[in-house]
Amino acid sequence: MTSARHPAGPPIEVEQPPRMGSPYRPRPVRFIGLEQRGDWRLKVYGIATPGRAPRPELLAAAMDLAPAVLPQPAVSDERYGVGVVLVHDSATLAIAIFYWWQSANELHQRVYTAPLDTPRALTKLANPAAGCVWELSVVDFERRAWMEDVLANPGGPDVDRYLTRQFSAEV
Repeated sequence: MTSARHPAGPPIEVEQPPRMGSPYRPRPVRFIGLEQRGDWRLKVYGIATPGRAPRPELLAAAMDLAPAVLPQPAVSDERYGVGVVLVHDSATLAIAIFYWWQSANELHQRVYTAPLDTPRALTKLANPAAGCVWELSVVDFERRAWMEDVLANPGGPDVDRYLTRQFSAEV
């Protein structure tokens, strides 16, 4: 681990990014809560390096940015006003990923990153990856929940039930 100085406080320990062949270290993936931003209902998740939780300032920055990132109107013939916000205090960057369900079966995304020491400086990533193994654990859970509660539900789409489903694990 190395140290970086947070502008408003003491040094923060920075974990080195994983490398091929290095031991795998599970990270905490946690459901934080359900948030409303305008007409958007958002499931919020956090991921951090082992033994940590995402910093409140990163979570606040992501939620403040959400209304500007998510398409408007939230509810239309193609959108349901339902999405997921994932904040990841990774080993190298502060990351905020905004997902929303559209066209019945599509999960759209926008990815924003910032330096670790300035999480409020989130800027849109031009060529994002689909996600890391920890982020994709949330996407996998959300995909399965959407299929079960909305697409393949024998009683018809139940978005409210989908919004009650949550994932938390060491991944």
